[in-house]
Formats: sequence, C-alpha cells, structure tokens
Amino acid sequence: KLIDMGAQIILCDPHRATVIGLNRKSKLRGIEMTSPDIRAGVALLIAALSAEGKSVIHNIHQIDRGYENIDKRLNAIGAKIKRI
Repeated sequence: KLIDMGAQIILCDPHRATVIGLNRKSKLRGIEMTSPDIRAGVALLIAALSAEGKSVIHNIHQIDRGYENIDKRLNAIGAKIKRI
C-alpha cells in the first residue's frame, strides 16, 4: 500500500528494501487501505499522517491490539485522526 500512496521502494532481495524519502518530487497521497497486522498497520498510520489528503485505514483493531489509544496520543501532539 505504501507504493499505492506514491512511495518509492526498491526491493533489493527478499530481506532488504530501500525506501527513498529525501528530495522527493512528489509527496505521499492519502488512500483507502486495510491494516493486515499490528506492525504494518502502524507503518500505514505513520505514512497516512505524512500524506497529503485523506487516508482511511480499515481493520484498525489490529493497531489497537498493540497500541492502546494511539489516536488520542497522536492527536494530543497535533495529528488529525478521527475514528469512523
């Protein structure tokens, strides 16, 4: 899903990937996505926070299993997260 958001990711081999983040010409864009598990869900959440536009993450109970009240904690430091 990160590639769908516009991320530049190069798979080097089955164990390594290179993510290009600095000096990008285009920014990440918000999309609708589904959290497959805790770690991937948080990665999607972080990407969504840095993306332009609205992102929707489904299956958020995966994130909640590992990060209690993450929406409230991130909103307290300036994020704009709304549960729907």
